Amino acid sequence: MQYKPYTLHNFKDIPQIRTLSEQQIKDIEIVGTVLPFRTNNYVVDNLINWDKVADDPLFITTFPQKGMLSPNDYELIREFLDGGANADVIQKTAGKIRAKLNPHPAGQLQHNTPTVEGEMLEGIQHKYRETVLFFPGQGQTCHAYCTFCFRWPQFVTGMEDLKIASREVGRLVDYLKIRPEVTDVLITGGDPMVMKAGILARYLEPLLELPNLKTIRIGTRTLSFWPHRYVTDTDAEDVLGLFRKVVQAGKHLSFMAHFNHPVELKPDIVKEAVRLIQQTGTVVRTQSPLLRHVNDSPDVWAELWRQQTTLGCVPYYMFMARDTGAQHFFSVTLAGAWEIYQQAFQAVSGIGRTAEGPVMSALPGKIQVMGATTIAGEKVFALRMVQGRNPDWVNRPFFAAFDEKAVWFNQLKPAFGDGEFFFDEELAALLESGETESDF
Repeated sequence: MQYKPYTLHNFKDIPQIRTLSEQQIKDIEIVGTVLPFRTNNYVVDNLINWDKVADDPLFITTFPQKGMLSPNDYELIREFLDGGANADVIQKTAGKIRAKLNPHPAGQLQHNTPTVEGEMLEGIQHKYRETVLFFPGQGQTCHAYCTFCFRWPQFVTGMEDLKIASREVGRLVDYLKIRPEVTDVLITGGDPMVMKAGILARYLEPLLELPNLKTIRIGTRTLSFWPHRYVTDTDAEDVLGLFRKVVQAGKHLSFMAHFNHPVELKPDIVKEAVRLIQQTGTVVRTQSPLLRHVNDSPDVWAELWRQQTTLGCVPYYMFMARDTGAQHFFSVTLAGAWEIYQQAFQAVSGIGRTAEGPVMSALPGKIQVMGATTIAGEKVFALRMVQGRNPDWVNRPFFAAFDEKAVWFNQLKPAFGDGEFFFDEELAALLESGETESDF
């Protein structure tokens, strides 16, 4: 199959679009004017049930939905489009709407970018002691865009000052040499696997000479949105050969796959792609946010984990929808999320119980909701950090007052009348200092 992208400019060429109503098409045009939209022929032909499109999880995952904008913002863009407003006026208005959507949550730019000798290292993030993220410049797009994406500014024209990318792998290597505590690099985006094998090699091969680096992770959506990358693309074998080279160099290569719904695992080509990747010695781990309208059901998650473990994949994280973009459309309450996780967890065997969740990637770190309980007559959320800006915060239990409406950590207050969480004072000092993580 040859890859064919569809965007706001040509999505009406999709044969199945004729099954949509005029209003559904209009919704795509209006919301797609503000938030990024891209899909492809594999997704529309294999993953979407066009007979039940209004409730189809993959249609909602990849096509803009009316509810993703506030009613006022939706009407504003609709009026401009219907009135034939100047394109510059429309884009300026869309930009103002985007600015209200918290385009860079959890301090990604100002608090995660390391500085060496007064110079910020663009395209690199270092939030947790052992792990550095790298954003290769040629990998900052995707085969299809998720409508819930928390890095949506990467794909929007006019938000260049918010994009994260670097073409200078040498700066990454130099940084890792002076930070021997780093054992793990995550190549992310966008999607690094949109790059040709030769370009990807230019980023990966220099890392193989670093003795402190033990693990290389690649964050990608290709198994869901373009599994042909590993089976029939012209450089598929070159990609697999590069994976073998990384493993043979003594590095653990972890393929961080992203599946939101069991339907993404059903095509035979996905199973074949997973098999070929695993044959290189690469480990496939899987993760997804918990999304209203898409997978907010314990049955869906249990089936997702079952299918993944059957294929030899390792379930890794159930995330909460981040506080950016269309979070209001996709979010599930923390209380509801824990119930879904707990019920799904108990429905699978031990081998499928490797996924941690529900987890929020918040400003201080990755915070897991362990459940709701009552202590000394007060109903509380039991929480812990899976990762923290200070490693000493990790795995320490703490408590927040129960809030049945809360969907994100910043909506919670400390339990038992405490004025702050145990890490708040140190976190404030850390952010004030301009450092990306605690002094180890």
